[in-house]
Amino acid sequence: MSRIRAILGSVKRSVILILALAAMLASCGEAGLLDGVGDRTRAYVQGDATTTTAIVAVLAGRGDEGLVRAVEVQWFNDGIPGEVVGTSDEVIRGVWERQLSSRFVQASRAEIAQALPAIKFPDLVPETVEWVTSQLVFDLSTGTLDPDISAAFGFWTAEPYQSERARLAVLRVGRVATDLVQSRSQVVPIIVPDGISLGWTEAGHRYELFCRSDISEELCADVADSAITLAGLLP
Repeated sequence: MSRIRAILGSVKRSVILILALAAMLASCGEAGLLDGVGDRTRAYVQGDATTTTAIVAVLAGRGDEGLVRAVEVQWFNDGIPGEVVGTSDEVIRGVWERQLSSRFVQASRAEIAQALPAIKFPDLVPETVEWVTSQLVFDLSTGTLDPDISAAFGFWTAEPYQSERARLAVLRVGRVATDLVQSRSQVVPIIVPDGISLGWTEAGHRYELFCRSDISEELCADVADSAITLAGLLP
């Protein structure tokens, strides 16, 4: 009987995750999985990076692909002018005041870690990724974080916002009831146009990682499996 309950519980969690992921995908807008994540929603431009660092890749995926640590790539919004510090509510309000008619608002990884303390991000990313962009996502009518998509990250193979093809993957994070799923759920793969989407829930958050077909499903899964708290990736 206990085994049957465990099986039913696992099935229930998978169904909940699939429904939640479907809701997240439905909220992505006309541009689908990449909606908003490519918006340059600020009035200034980052200067060119001048620091060069040797990065060692770890073989993963199909064996001919590699991963590097997320802390070794360039985070586009680190050092963003007027970076907000304080409580979660203070950071959310401060970033909201930065918005320019878009619900996707550029925010540093420190701001996102403060706004959403339990949020996780992959410790490992594909070796071809050179930049990560990061945004908090708002409900424009209330100025509060959108519960369906509260944060979004773009994985870029070249300087962000210069070419859409440079955006290799997108991670979207929404919210679920904290008493619904505390431990990490089963990862649910969904085949989508031009790639694959992996969905899971953990500790009050719902994650959806979209990877372009340029990388394998195995490597995308390795990226998802490496997720740790974003606060642990702060410089």
